[in-house]
Formats: sequence, structure tokens, C-alpha cells
Amino acid sequence: MPAESKLAALVEQGCTVFYFYSTEPYLVRQAVGAACALLARDTGEEVTVLDGPAPDVEQLITAAGTISFFGTRRVVCLPELDPGAYSEKDLETFADTVSDVENAVLVFGSVFEADRTGKAKPGKRAQRVIAQCKKLGWAEELVKPGPSELRRMMAGRAAAQGAELSGPAGAALLERCGEDPYLLENEVDKLAAAAGYGVITPALVAEMGVVSLEADVFEMVRLITARNAAAACKKLHVLLRLGNEPIAVTAAMIGSYVDLYRVKLGQQHKKNYSAVFKDFGYKGSDYRLKRSAQAAAGYTLPQLRACLGILLELDQALKGQPVAPQILLETALCRLAMEGGGR
Repeated sequence: MPAESKLAALVEQGCTVFYFYSTEPYLVRQAVGAACALLARDTGEEVTVLDGPAPDVEQLITAAGTISFFGTRRVVCLPELDPGAYSEKDLETFADTVSDVENAVLVFGSVFEADRTGKAKPGKRAQRVIAQCKKLGWAEELVKPGPSELRRMMAGRAAAQGAELSGPAGAALLERCGEDPYLLENEVDKLAAAAGYGVITPALVAEMGVVSLEADVFEMVRLITARNAAAACKKLHVLLRLGNEPIAVTAAMIGSYVDLYRVKLGQQHKKNYSAVFKDFGYKGSDYRLKRSAQAAAGYTLPQLRACLGILLELDQALKGQPVAPQILLETALCRLAMEGGGR
């Protein structure tokens, strides 16, 4: 999201068009919200929101052309704009309105699909609108922040509330939540309050942090990699007591081992986890494969193929055999621990 100081400078310069676009909806939502809030404070006007991918152009003309009683510019927001949803005729009218706006400030937000590099891939009509907005005001592609930036963001958010997020606690939060800034911010707020606005520790994250089956199962996989079947079974018992379905736990394990296999396969072809991330069409961040690369180091490809075979047998047994699911899962964990890791 653009810094508030940058937005404030653009408002001060009299910028009349803001266009934020990304592959990540929450980044667009945050940027559009921040821009509208800043503009509303600056103008003293309420924000007129036109929802939907292609709001009626007549509504836009009316909203943008209405003169304010306070002598300031109205703030008109289209938070879900999809230029490709307009007809060619309506898009021309839209473009003319944007070019001729005098009594309003326009804020647009769009979410586009990603290309193979992870960047936004706007269509031809959207590219025309982006180019126009760059010429008339400001247009920016919002890129998903990486782990280091997220750690700084979380530490800053905690500090703003008088709390302190330790480095290990920040790493634990990333492990459990992934790289969703919106979720991470909510978790930091919750943990800061739980810590009495003191130090947020890894133990507190484990106790109070968001419950993530994927993160918990991957921790179990790491225990298996270390050939610690007893600890892995203990983790399994906790997951089952929390009400997680055996089929769901198995599916998460299969997902984790598929990640390990893909990373290992990439390593054999001299590719790092970031390249594997792109080759296999993963969405979001490559943090998931980064952690997998560390665990995959304890396996050979044949071992990982054997592990996937064990998990396939487990999945079939859970769906067809009249045996207690916990026994099937525990047996599979022991077989996995014997098969790979540490060799």
C-alpha cells in the first residue's frame, strides 16, 4: 500500500485521479480506503461510492459533475472497477468523464489476474484506463510485500500500540498466517491486547494465534522429517482434539508433501523455490515453498515418492476401511518417519 505521506503529497499537489490495481484484493481495498479517508479529511466531503465492476456511466457523470455546497471537490470512489466490463461506447464516455472532471476527485480500484511472473495482467481496455490515469493523476500497481517487509509492518503496528513483537514471534505469526497483511494486522492487534501491550512472545502466538491447520500439519511434517514419530503423534492428537477431521488432516499432509516433492524436483533441475513457485502456478507468496525447501533437504526424490504413496494409501483407507481413523493416521506417521528425513 502506498505510504500515507505519498498520498498526502499527491493530494497537496491537487491530484484528481487515483487508480490502484493489484492481483491481491486486500491490497486494493487498503489503498482505496486510505486514499478515500485522506481525501475526505482534506475536503470535508463524504465519499460517494459506486459499487460493482462497471457502474453506470451516467451515475459517474452525475456524481463527478455535482458542485459541492462547500466549494470543495467531491470524492467519488469506484472500488471494484473492471474497465473490461464496459462496452466500447461506455468506456469512451467513461474516459471522457475522467478527462473532464473538475468538481471531483476520482479513486479507482481494480483486481486483475496474475501473469506467470505474479504481476497484474490487465486487459487492453484496462491498460487504456491505466495509461489515462497515469497521465492525468496517479496509477499504481500494488505489489504483495515479502516476509521482511511484513515483519517490519507487524513490528511497527505492535509498537504503535505500545507493544513489542519479538523477532521469533513475528516469524511464528508468518508461519501460522502466511503472508496475508490483513490477517497479520488483525492478529498483531489481538496479540498486543493479550500481552497487556507488553512483549508478544512465540509462546503467546502459539497459545492465542489464529488456528491454521496447514501450519500445524506442516509442523507435524517437520517432526516427521526429524524422525520424531512420538512428537508427531502428539501433535496429531492435539489436532484431532481440536475437531479437525482426519480426512482434512490427511489432505493437508498430502499438500505439504507435494510441496516438498516439487521443491526437491526443482533442486534436481537447478531451480530454486521461487522458480518452482512460478512453474507450478502457485498463487500468492512463495513463502510456502521457502519453508518447504528447508524440510525437503532431508529427503531424496524416491523417499518423497514413497511418502506420497503412504499418504495415498492412508487416504484410501480412511475412506474405505472400518478401522479407527486415529490408528490409521498414527500408523502412517510412523511409516513416514521411517521412510525419510535425516538420511
